[in-house]
Amino acid sequence: MADSPAEKEIAGEQQWREKAQAKASGDEDSFVTISGIPVDILHTPGSLPGFDYQRHLGFPGEFPYTRGIRHNMYRGRLWTMRQFAGFGSAADTNRRFKYLLDRGQTGLSTAFDMPTLMGYDSDHVFSQGEVGRCGVAIDSLEDMEILFDGIPLDKVSTSMTINAPAAILLALYIAVGEKQGVPSEKLRGTLQNDILKEYIAQKEWIFPPTPHMKLITDIMGFCAQHVPKWNTISISGYHIREAGSTAVQELAFTLADGFAYVQAGIDAGLDVDVFAPRLSFFFNAHMDFFEEIAKYRAARRIWARTMRGKYGAKNPLSWLMRFHTQTAGCSLTAQQPENNIVRTAFQALSAVLGGTQSLHTNSMDESLALPSEKAVQIALRTQQIIAHETGVVNAIDPLGGSYFVESLTNEMEAGAEEYFRKIEALGGVIAGIEKAFFQREIAAAASAYQKAVEQEKRVVVGVNRYEREDEEVEIELLRIDQQMEEDQKKKVRSLRARRDSRAVSKACKALREATGKDKNLIPPILEAVRAYATLGEICDVLREIYGEYREPPVF
Repeated sequence: MADSPAEKEIAGEQQWREKAQAKASGDEDSFVTISGIPVDILHTPGSLPGFDYQRHLGFPGEFPYTRGIRHNMYRGRLWTMRQFAGFGSAADTNRRFKYLLDRGQTGLSTAFDMPTLMGYDSDHVFSQGEVGRCGVAIDSLEDMEILFDGIPLDKVSTSMTINAPAAILLALYIAVGEKQGVPSEKLRGTLQNDILKEYIAQKEWIFPPTPHMKLITDIMGFCAQHVPKWNTISISGYHIREAGSTAVQELAFTLADGFAYVQAGIDAGLDVDVFAPRLSFFFNAHMDFFEEIAKYRAARRIWARTMRGKYGAKNPLSWLMRFHTQTAGCSLTAQQPENNIVRTAFQALSAVLGGTQSLHTNSMDESLALPSEKAVQIALRTQQIIAHETGVVNAIDPLGGSYFVESLTNEMEAGAEEYFRKIEALGGVIAGIEKAFFQREIAAAASAYQKAVEQEKRVVVGVNRYEREDEEVEIELLRIDQQMEEDQKKKVRSLRARRDSRAVSKACKALREATGKDKNLIPPILEAVRAYATLGEICDVLREIYGEYREPPVF
């Protein structure tokens, strides 16, 4: 009997591989992804054993959403171009917001300075030297009013990269909306509000895990009733990757955090189909082009199947993984910074081919300083060129069905599932944090990557190859004037002198009492910000009740 077409194909592949092997040169072990997944020289139908179109792929906008969460994806609406912005005073950042909106940005993304991230006012002793440096300084409702002056909150969506004091920033945003005459029901935006990845990677926490998780479920419950268009958590793999993780670790640890928030919401008595549709994700777009695309596709598939299967979500909106992407800050180099424009373009393209819902493109100078106006305009134009000139938006998931991409997507999913088993054996995410599991895994990956760069097993152009010792950086950098910090200190002290101090004391007392009674804390926090209590004062009330977290040493 003659060989079947499949048998002939397999025989032909084997003959080809023998020829390719005979002509091979170099170290075959060097052909791996950044996560260490070996990349075969050729992918064929044999790379996808048991592949089932409906089970593994399906159609865009339909379960399991491997190919995207919308039926017409970018043919219906482009991703939101949301450039990260924030530096100096609220007035400084307000000007940058308007600059970006005037140049075609379609959403705002706010970076806050370190004192704000850690819940301290600008005149606190711990804030010295950090005010307005890595983001905008926000001490009170007065600053928030200036930050969004002239920006209609019923027409613009805003993402806020804030975690430990996220409940307070949400209250400030709601209060600004009220000042503009915009009810909370019309506000659109996202809080990062992902405290688990802070313990894992970024280290910007205030309270121990249990009260922080309580604040998060309070936000989920409050927004479900009063701010229904608001994404209550942006479950963030970005900072896990920036800390040095692999793509597989970013995928696994981010989804594990997401499932921990889902379980916390259920345990708090919330209906999964009420809060889950407002959960969103935030991923990193790193340099390994196809690995990144596979990561996004695997993430959607895992989330959909787990939400429907394990957590019993019945609303299809609960199965959808909506995500924002930012290009990899950790991939940017101080050497030959113009090369960062090219890196960012490829990373952004991987996010678009992977089906992102919104995107931030890093500026070429961010390894040296906060981005200048020129650099941020180039970064925004990068997105616009991808959207309008490359043609990649015309077809949905154009890499779908690629033997290589589908195989790599399966590899990413399998790697994540292996990590889920390890995390479950440890007792869950918080137990894993307390045992420093995540921290050790990321540290080992970061060390391995750095060693590969130093040994030139992984090339970084302009750093370990094609570098020039006599090269000098000649780009204009944004610098924050020290006077800005002094002005901000005077401003917050002036506010304390002018406001109704009795109203502030009353509001802080009500918050303290609500905390002790285990009530939802968003309403009393909202009353406190309306009275112009400062961020630091509100956090101090919570510190008094909850205490502060100290990370166990990791060896």
